[in-house]
Amino acid sequence: MSDFDVVVIGAGPGGYVAAIRCAQLGLKTACIDRWVGKNGKPAVGGTCLNVGCIPSKALLNSSERYEDMRLHAADHGINSGDVSIDVEKMLARKDKIVLELTDGISALFKSNKIVFYAGHGCLVEAGTVRVSSEDQDDQTLAAKHVILASGSQPVQLPGMAVDNKTIFDSSGALEFPTVPKTLGIIGAGVIGLELGSVWRRLGAEVVILEAAQSLLGSADSMIAREAKKQFSRQGLDIRLGCKVTQVDNTENGCSIHYLDGENNESIGVERLIVAVGRRPVTDGLLDSNCGVALDDNGAVLVDADCATAVPGVWAIGDAVRGPMLAHKASEEGIAVAERIAVGSSNIDHSIIPWVIYTHPEIAWVGATEEELKAQEIPYTVGLFPFAASGRAKAVDATDGFIKILAGRDSDQILGAHMIGSQVSELINEAVLAMSMEASAEDLARTVHAHPTLAEAVHEAALAAHGRAIHKVNR
Repeated sequence: MSDFDVVVIGAGPGGYVAAIRCAQLGLKTACIDRWVGKNGKPAVGGTCLNVGCIPSKALLNSSERYEDMRLHAADHGINSGDVSIDVEKMLARKDKIVLELTDGISALFKSNKIVFYAGHGCLVEAGTVRVSSEDQDDQTLAAKHVILASGSQPVQLPGMAVDNKTIFDSSGALEFPTVPKTLGIIGAGVIGLELGSVWRRLGAEVVILEAAQSLLGSADSMIAREAKKQFSRQGLDIRLGCKVTQVDNTENGCSIHYLDGENNESIGVERLIVAVGRRPVTDGLLDSNCGVALDDNGAVLVDADCATAVPGVWAIGDAVRGPMLAHKASEEGIAVAERIAVGSSNIDHSIIPWVIYTHPEIAWVGATEEELKAQEIPYTVGLFPFAASGRAKAVDATDGFIKILAGRDSDQILGAHMIGSQVSELINEAVLAMSMEASAEDLARTVHAHPTLAEAVHEAALAAHGRAIHKVNR
């Protein structure tokens, strides 16, 4: 039996970050993960790095470059001739990026003296973890603390078995060998919109079926309406209020049957992506007698500090309550490591940003206007369109706007909502401002470089007081 201060089960963005921070704090640390890469070797990084955040962003970038060259290069005086896409080479680039990053994390483990175990980790009881693998006998690890960071996996719908030949999950949809002529997607959430954008740009006719009556129910309604308009203009066929009832395999793909209100409808597609959300991976994670409890969704029950009811056992990331976001998992991993080592740490879960990497990008943090109305909190709104930004004009990025919500009496920033180019980067300024409890006035008096897209954030803060410079104030 090997003894450790901390054993982390899972090497995704929550687990590997927790392990590194534990090691930095002088704790003897081990990390367990069963992921195997395409090369047949253990691959750290979890879903995010192997088949999620990173590979999807690589394909989004490749597809956007292709569409820019095909549709917009001539506007800049660039005569490129016929433009074609080599899907095999595009996928190879994606895989190269993933391999470089997984190797990089392995190197970080070595430099921090973290012991890595390739296999499946199971909490036997407080202080004891079993590691199982196909090629060697089970091993038992003893630890003063155990961090459960097992991540999540795609939700599968009954009667729609994923075969990654005709019906795909989000992982399989990153590996299409060719561009389908027609592509159906069930679910208009983050994954459905991003993957739909990739394959539409490359030439697929994309239909997205969403059961909800509105797009992006968690987002500010003004942002959601603008997103629907932009995506529809691009050619994404987003059908809201459509509940899929059955999928049948056909000679040329599959037939999707769905209810549109009370009307039975069907559509044939070459390939189908099921993107209806994710669920915690906790099957086989816990011995029946370990004492750790799960909620009705299969998530590990924890308190506000990510501690379970079993002393010395913690859980973070997608395995617990809250949004399934890589950066949320990472910050929880750091916080737990610090609580173990020094007894305290803190995360403000109310200001965790959300990002959707479509074009235009969508990002938000804090309260929506609908939430403030429901809570009867008086507020002011500062709006600024990218169409009024000099930098946005220069780089053909005039779609979208910045929206800042501030308390009417306190002027404290309560929420920031953005749709436009590079808002995945711009949102971080709002997160920092909110973490410092800054006011719209504070942001308005912060000098922003010119010309930049970030000036739109500055102008939105000015607009909250009715004094934006580059737009008509009403």
